Amino acid sequence: MGFGIKLNHRKLLDGMLDICGVPPEKFRTTCSSIDKLDKQPFEQIKKEMVEEKGLSADEIGTFVKERGQPLELLSKLKQQGSKFLGHNGSVDALNDLEILFKALKVSKCIDKVVFDLSLARGLDYYTGVIFEAVFKGDAQVSELWNAKVKAEYFVNKRVIKHIDHARESRISWMVIVGEREMNEGIVILKDIEAAKEDKIPRSSLVEELKRRGKGRGFGEESCSHTLEAEAEVEALDFFSLPSPIVASLSSSKRVIKHIDRARESRIPWMVIVGEREMNEGIVILKDIEAAKEDKIPRSSLVEELKRRLNP
Repeated sequence: MGFGIKLNHRKLLDGMLDICGVPPEKFRTTCSSIDKLDKQPFEQIKKEMVEEKGLSADEIGTFVKERGQPLELLSKLKQQGSKFLGHNGSVDALNDLEILFKALKVSKCIDKVVFDLSLARGLDYYTGVIFEAVFKGDAQVSELWNAKVKAEYFVNKRVIKHIDHARESRISWMVIVGEREMNEGIVILKDIEAAKEDKIPRSSLVEELKRRGKGRGFGEESCSHTLEAEAEVEALDFFSLPSPIVASLSSSKRVIKHIDRARESRIPWMVIVGEREMNEGIVILKDIEAAKEDKIPRSSLVEELKRRLNP
């Protein structure tokens, strides 16, 4: 018995319903109907949407039947003439999913994922990727884990310790959400370096982080490249190396703290990937004990480590 993961994006779901003419006040109830498609045939769901909820279900039916290999379906949805391209929220979702799917591909786990437009969640705290893991039996697919991705709300009142940890780890921003913020639909975005904080609408948090990040050398494109590089390096066959070798991956420009931690933990090698390395198809392999580093083609990293460990 194996497993699979169905995946969708809340912004893409909202865009689909908007394109189909579903009024915003009926988004939630429509999602509850779509969510039954893995248990009931579409004709039965269509009857519910038309007769009980007063919706036009034909166009919705066309969309929710779309499912398949992530990058292939993504390419189809981004083709010229796609209705999604005329909807800003849907375009944002497709761009986010492209980054995710590329990372899954280089991590060699994309074969477990199905991009499924019928995966629907209507509650307000679903703002990004939605996924659901299922067992695959011989006769049926039974739900294993309904893992709805949502914001990881930070409700601990004692935040000082967490702020100190963020400062020590050179984390630029911290998102804090308490009961009041949940009720008001906002988050507190704390700038660790400047010791300032602002209240941000929850729906605009990602865009606000992108905007602020550009001023500190981050940005959507560099974040995308970094994610792909990290996924590719982490997917390499480190398990074939002699024990107890550990590789420490860092894409941060401030690597001194990571090097100190590797030295304290007696980690012999450190793999560093930045935007330049990503563009050149290499990694920096650092010998922690000798304090030396070399540029290595990314594809030959594991073999190079084997050679050095068995001279």
